Order: sequence, then structure tokens, then C-alpha cells
Amino acid sequence: MAAAILVLSGCMGTSGILKGVDTTNALGNIIGSVLGINRVSEANLVGNWRYSSPGCAFTSDNLLAKAGGEVAAQKIKSQLLPHYQSLGISSGNTLFTFKEDKTFSGKLAGKSISGTYTYNAQTGAINLKTLLLSMNGYVTLTTSGISLLFESQKILSVMQTLGALSGNSTIGTIGEISKNYDGVRVGFELTR
Repeated sequence: MAAAILVLSGCMGTSGILKGVDTTNALGNIIGSVLGINRVSEANLVGNWRYSSPGCAFTSDNLLAKAGGEVAAQKIKSQLLPHYQSLGISSGNTLFTFKEDKTFSGKLAGKSISGTYTYNAQTGAINLKTLLLSMNGYVTLTTSGISLLFESQKILSVMQTLGALSGNSTIGTIGEISKNYDGVRVGFELTR
């Protein structure tokens, strides 16, 4: 395990391979994954969470694949950012509030959402159920808050609906990005 972290940190150096990738955050998230401390308790999930950036993670259980996946996830996040911005997703209009009574509310690009949720702290699986849709996702702890992530095709359908409501045409690009990565989850990095 330590060798994998050292190899990865060596790759993150000044080689230019990962130009534009936030390697400090990537290394912190990798260490959290390796140490198994990236689970969010149900009590810690409760509260107000505000969007800070696109979120992305790979689903592989292999340590080296996780390490490489975290670095690749940073690259995907940088590709998603301009598309999220063009959809109007910002820290000022995208937020989630999880309550102890298993209800949630929030805004996604300024559009109000509310419903109920179930959360399994052992697996990080979360189900958000609104009047119109139900989405299965995952919550993990990050170095600055939490990630709320969904299988790429699931979040793509939500983004397509959001794009249709706003008349935005960048959804195809988000779809192309998510199609290129097998086993990728995308969504939101959230902070308090």
C-alpha cells in the first residue's frame, strides 16, 4: 500500500503528465480511500451542503486502479467544469439539505428539488426520491467535504432534463465525456 502511494506521488511530481490536475486533492482522496476513512456517517450527512465543483470517481476496487482512477477523475472534473458552468450550476444556486427525518431539499442550477432519501453508511449508497424521479447515488468523504456521485448515465438523464428546461445544448458534450469512461460516477463535490 505504501509503495503504491509513493509511486503515485512520484508520478504526480513535475513530469507534466498530469498538467492541470489538482494533485494535492487527488493524493488526499487516494489516501482516504486506501485507509478506508472516506465513509460518511448518517449523522455527518445531515445538514446543509453547497456545490463547490464537479465530482467524479471510478468504481474499481483494485488499489492501483483506484489511485489511477482518482488522478483520471481530477482530469474529468476539469473537463466537466465548463459544461456545469454553462448549465448554470454554481455554488450560489446548487445546494442540498439532508434532514434527520429522511427528507431532503435543495436547488440544482436554481431549480428547487425536494423529496425523501435513504442512506446506507456502510456502503455509501444513497437513494434520492422526488415526485418525478428516483436516483441511486453514492456519498463519500473528501478532503474538503463530501462527494454526491451517480452512475454517469443516470446523472446524464438528470442533466438532459435540466438542459431541456434551460434550453442549453451542452448536454451532448457531458454525455460524450461520460461515455468514454467505463465505471465512472459523476456528480457534485459539496462543502458546508
